[in-house]
Amino acid sequence: MTEIEKLQQKIINCTRCPRLTEYRQEVARKKRRMYIEWEYWGRPLPAFGDPEARVLLLGLAPAAHGGNRTGRMFTGDRSGDWVFGTLHRFGFASQPESTHREDGQSLKGAYITAALRCAPPQNKPLREELANCQPYLLRELELLDRVRVVVALGRIAFDAYLRLLREQGHSLPTPRPKFGHGIVHEMPDGRLLVCSYHPSQQNTQTGRLTQEMFDGVFRKVRGILGEG
Repeated sequence: MTEIEKLQQKIINCTRCPRLTEYRQEVARKKRRMYIEWEYWGRPLPAFGDPEARVLLLGLAPAAHGGNRTGRMFTGDRSGDWVFGTLHRFGFASQPESTHREDGQSLKGAYITAALRCAPPQNKPLREELANCQPYLLRELELLDRVRVVVALGRIAFDAYLRLLREQGHSLPTPRPKFGHGIVHEMPDGRLLVCSYHPSQQNTQTGRLTQEMFDGVFRKVRGILGEG
């Protein structure tokens, strides 16, 4: 077992946050009527992707009936449809849909993780819960030493990455980097941080994030990597 696989196993068995542990287990027991035949994952989510990735996608947290049901990041909900459909168009995913852990999906050159590994009530994590999860993200980035670009999906993910840099002892640029869709920041760890609105239904259904805007982010990523 590789070091990154050992880390993911440790994450799956995590019970650091009592509120999150109780909530994800309760959702897995009660289920949603349309998924009544599913055996919910109901545990913290491991990251997913290519350990040799040059691109890291950093999300917020699993959805209660998405990742918490399927056991894979951005899988089983509308946000996941956007993420994997776009990754497939830009050559990072083997197929445009991600429906469950055994569907044959794979990533090439990309890795998906999150600031929080458990589904939070009302999609609102507490500060201390994010702090409890931060060491996992820190260790992932140490192991994913080929990552050149980090795509922050939403403001919380963006802030989580900046906190991580401070914890590593880096001084943030002055003025402090600001979040905004499509903005690219050069970070003191040598990576580029690309900002994107989160592909949540709230953003995509209201038009705050369009498919063209989301594609534009990954067009920039391909350009940064020198791959057109």
